[in-house]
Amino acid sequence: MKFNVSSSKLFSQLQAVSRVINNKNALPILDDVLFDLSGNELKLTASDGETTIRTSVEVDGVEGSGKVASAAKLLLETLKEFSEQPLAFTIDENNFAVSMVSQNGTYSFVGVNGNEYPEMPASEADAKALTLPANVLQSAIEKTIFCTADDDLRPVMNGIFFDIAEDKVTMVATDAHRLVRYTNDGVKPGVVASFILPKKPAGLLKNLLAKEESEVKVIFGAKNARFEFGSTIIVCRQIEGRFPNYNAVIPQGNQNIVTVDRQTFINACKRVAVFANNGTALLRLALSENNIKISAQDIDFSTSAEEVIACDYQGSPMAIGFKAPFLIDLLSSIVSADVQLKLADPARAGLILPAENEENEDVLMLLMPMLLND
Repeated sequence: MKFNVSSSKLFSQLQAVSRVINNKNALPILDDVLFDLSGNELKLTASDGETTIRTSVEVDGVEGSGKVASAAKLLLETLKEFSEQPLAFTIDENNFAVSMVSQNGTYSFVGVNGNEYPEMPASEADAKALTLPANVLQSAIEKTIFCTADDDLRPVMNGIFFDIAEDKVTMVATDAHRLVRYTNDGVKPGVVASFILPKKPAGLLKNLLAKEESEVKVIFGAKNARFEFGSTIIVCRQIEGRFPNYNAVIPQGNQNIVTVDRQTFINACKRVAVFANNGTALLRLALSENNIKISAQDIDFSTSAEEVIACDYQGSPMAIGFKAPFLIDLLSSIVSADVQLKLADPARAGLILPAENEENEDVLMLLMPMLLND
């Protein structure tokens, strides 16, 4: 079979699908990308056994049809050095030898019978479906994925929990130290369901949807979740198990409220955190009527730092400790100019919220405190 294709378009689509490929695969064929030629459409498929991505690119000069699996790394390393130009592919259907001809050269390698490549899972008979705007799904994943865990003992926390109601979509991630709950009531799914999306396909979706303007069709059954947008399809195995009752851990009576400029707060935390103990990364926040004193120390190396920044504080004077990287990550994921901290006491979870949410969105973050020695 033969076809001609734009080098830049092929490279772009290969990059998109090859992100799913692991460095080490149980099946050697999973190191490859499947080329499936039919008419003027070349489908590209890659998989790690758990997650499969398929996209397509338009080709011309087509002769014949068929499937061949080719080494993804070899193709990517070659194509990234090309300027935009047409490439002519010829595949021998008997021995799957591949010839790629550019303006200045010829490149030959051997593929594998594409019929041996694992099939993309089909939609389940009892699957439910909903449609989400691409920017909503991308935003939701971006604001939750960094809170997912890497816990082999509690795999349900290694992904994003989709809690779908008829009139809103809620997505939650937690690693037991911090939690993010994202709700969008501008979406009306019309179904009630839930599933846990693993971290890896969530990360792939976040990157692929960044430039997507269409809607995303989400189809999910008992085992798999399927995402369709543009010319791309992602199918992944869900995480099995019951996600923790996230509403039960969100405190309701945090009466001490701090409102502070987000960027000023982040910058101060980053500077002071340099002086924190490497093991604990403890930041101490001392709150009073008009300011926050941020401090850290490392007794082992006789280093310490403190900064005072202005804020609006409504509550009793108190001091509370947080792990610096966790606090900075949560603050950095908020886009609002100001943030609010809602606190109860030094031993109970604090809430971090944007002072102003984006349209139809409600973002709530929870962070567990660290014990202060004083």
